[in-house]
Amino acid sequence: MLTESLIWSLGGWVIRLGMIPVIGMRKDNPTTCLAWLAVIFLMPWIGLLLYLLLEEHGLSRPRLSRRIKKHKNFHLTNSVYSQFSNYADPMAKPEYQTLVHLAEKHGGLPMLGSNRVSLIADTNEFIESLITDIQRAENHVHLLFYMFRDDVTGQKVARALVDAARKGVVCRLLGDAVGSRGMFFGLGKWMSKHGVQVHRALPANPLRLRLARLDIRNHRKLAVIDGRIGYTGSQNIVVPEFGHKKAGQWHDVMIRIQGPTVRQLQSVFVEDWFYETQEILDYPDMYPSCSSSEGEAAVQVLPTGPDRPIHGFQDLVIQAIHTAERKVAVVSPYFIPNEGLITALRLAAARGVEVEVIMPDRSDHLLIDQASAYYCGVVLQNGASVYLFQEGMLHTKIITIDQAVAMVGSANFDIRSFYLNMELVNIVFDPQFNYQLSMLLNCYKKSSLRVNKDYWFKRPLYKRMAEGVVKIFSPLL
Repeated sequence: MLTESLIWSLGGWVIRLGMIPVIGMRKDNPTTCLAWLAVIFLMPWIGLLLYLLLEEHGLSRPRLSRRIKKHKNFHLTNSVYSQFSNYADPMAKPEYQTLVHLAEKHGGLPMLGSNRVSLIADTNEFIESLITDIQRAENHVHLLFYMFRDDVTGQKVARALVDAARKGVVCRLLGDAVGSRGMFFGLGKWMSKHGVQVHRALPANPLRLRLARLDIRNHRKLAVIDGRIGYTGSQNIVVPEFGHKKAGQWHDVMIRIQGPTVRQLQSVFVEDWFYETQEILDYPDMYPSCSSSEGEAAVQVLPTGPDRPIHGFQDLVIQAIHTAERKVAVVSPYFIPNEGLITALRLAAARGVEVEVIMPDRSDHLLIDQASAYYCGVVLQNGASVYLFQEGMLHTKIITIDQAVAMVGSANFDIRSFYLNMELVNIVFDPQFNYQLSMLLNCYKKSSLRVNKDYWFKRPLYKRMAEGVVKIFSPLL
């Protein structure tokens, strides 16, 4: 027994010391490296196992390299469809031109005008609208969702897809291999049997299936019908009561788009479909022309992920905050900013900009809640207002600047969305749409508890200590 204990102890120190140079050679920032070392020094054997499972952020170096190379080649064949010269380069105010330029450089897609954008802030309303558009489809239906569940909501959408396929409409569905894992065996097989093309996005081996929070995932939410109607935002195909019962009903936002921007949403789906199936969907009828202007909204589609410039999305958020003159509002279920984002919010508050953070009082992840609580204290100290939503799981992801520009999509205000997951964000310039968003945020605030700064820092010491400990590991959450 003594020998086994000695071997176990010595092995632990070999792991601790040996992993220092290994982790030091990673391309992550020092904070993430220190978080990995903290895990390994506290639990060397378990930490080593986690590192081996999730090495290179869970997406193997060969797979990531292939995706990066294919991305360049893919756009040579597909970019002709994602451009729309008649509606390209609508005039943005001078203060936002840098933001637009950075977004195009990062995502590869220009801002397009003449779109009609509708805000949908009710889960059931979105599902019914989506099903209605699927029923009216004439050529194709493309769905890409992180979570497509075999529940009442998923079954309703599945029936609409099968009915459309029976009429000759080509229906394609991409679901994330982890987020939608239960769907592929029952409901997915049923859809496939009845003519719907169903595929997994970013297949994960069995050891990673339960590590969804720690693995790179395709976190996008996207629907394109006939190349003319697009949906994107934060809503999954799942019942609103999904998840931890104490978290309550989920609240999300989707936007329905008609106009030239739908072409770009189509190109995002086509690219992800190609990576998983090796099939290039380059049929002209998937990219119909616009005969007339649909609306007045200018929209820039921004796909993000580790196959694109690593700091690009974070830089965009920082740039957007720096342009604010009156107000910055951040809505996110998970609030784990890094130093750059905290500095941007702090400087905004210091120059007199009203900074608001709206987040759920309790999310579906306990550790995330602990880390978010710590960062709530940080932004409170720096002059921001924090609101804790009391009526369920606020899953909406929105950043608004001066009620003039909005960033709406699938990305949270956390490390995973900035560096790891495949996300889809839309930058919207439209006065009417942004006014509707401001009204929605007011509704969120009315259903929230505004945090009192003095009270926050007088909470029991054990709570604040626990939040400080979890904060150390926040780069890995």
